[in-house]
Amino acid sequence: MTTVEPVADTRTRLLATALRLFAEHGVEGTSLQMIADELGVTKAAVYYHFKTKAEITEAVAEPGIRELDELVVEAAKHRRHGERVDHLLNGFVDLVVRHRVLVALFSSDPGIDAALAKSAHGVEGLKQALISIVAGPEPDVTSRVSAMVAFVGIAMVGGEPDLAEVDDDTLRRELLGAARKLLGRPRRRVC
Repeated sequence: MTTVEPVADTRTRLLATALRLFAEHGVEGTSLQMIADELGVTKAAVYYHFKTKAEITEAVAEPGIRELDELVVEAAKHRRHGERVDHLLNGFVDLVVRHRVLVALFSSDPGIDAALAKSAHGVEGLKQALISIVAGPEPDVTSRVSAMVAFVGIAMVGGEPDLAEVDDDTLRRELLGAARKLLGRPRRRVC
């Protein structure tokens, strides 16, 4: 007796396969046929779930982008500046570590930029929200640069394939420590 695989499971497998192929070949270097072949289905089966590679790219990126949007909103709710910064840094580092492969794509593949544009904040709005939370509503150049270096640095280093062997806890601790130091946040005691 054969069982029919639920549509949701096929979609989930399709997105995981696409993410892996995007990481190996880039978004532009990955075809719908490659995804179908790797998944062991027909190209028509891929088209059943997604009409274009752009739709797949957006769906692959959506969980991370949604989490980032939610993180920005939650961080902004804190009353004190230090609490906002700490919430944002901790959450951003966690997000980067949890989505390493996706973050590597954001850092290196222009084919994924369109997915960021679909963010609730949009690319520029998201960048400005991150900077504003960390550096304040009217930051000077030094504060803006520090905030940008911190977030871009966390993302680039967190998604760096050369650090793939570093366990999540170590990477999280190192990224957070470096960002806190760069932004002049007090050291956190480890109990």
